[in-house]
Amino acid sequence: MTQTRILRYGHQDFQLLEKNTRYQGFFKLDQYKVTHKRFDGSESEVLTREVFERDDAVVLIPYDPVSDSVVLIEQFRPGAIRAGDTPWMLEFIAGMFKQGESPVEVAIREAKEEANLTIAPASVSNVMKYLSSPGGMSEAMYVYLALIDSSTAGGVHGLDEEGEDILVHVVKRQQALELLKQGKIANAATVIGLQWLALNYQAFQSS
Repeated sequence: MTQTRILRYGHQDFQLLEKNTRYQGFFKLDQYKVTHKRFDGSESEVLTREVFERDDAVVLIPYDPVSDSVVLIEQFRPGAIRAGDTPWMLEFIAGMFKQGESPVEVAIREAKEEANLTIAPASVSNVMKYLSSPGGMSEAMYVYLALIDSSTAGGVHGLDEEGEDILVHVVKRQQALELLKQGKIANAATVIGLQWLALNYQAFQSS
């Protein structure tokens, strides 16, 4: 049986013919006209697609290996209104890049702003990079884990100038996974982060 090669095409196998901005506000909407190589070797027709241009962001999993707990934040999210459940989301700490910042610098800054956590750079490790919704959005998410002491975590935080009102929770890892199972955690980055932690937490407990 012939094995099909996975991810056979790359950047040289498509052409971006046009890119025009259709909306510019807090975020941007661009219209792309592209062609790409098809799996039978032929060229596709010209495809017109709108892409929500959202800058890249960093997600931080704050994990306390001593108490086997994670820090979750709770905040209002307007994009969750249409889903019909509560628009207050349980999430990991996250934020977008500022000019010249590295992913680790974003993680450390956002941890302080959103949860009043002081994170040492040496405690931060890379988990993964993934695309949020590549069918129509350009955002890439950089996921990191930070080893923390959660004993003093709590309270309400966030930046007034950004309209943030963020409640901090310290949750046992197993409880967080149960909330995930119950559908109480519906933020994609947090779902992905918790599932990764469920597979890898023991490596950090022994470190």
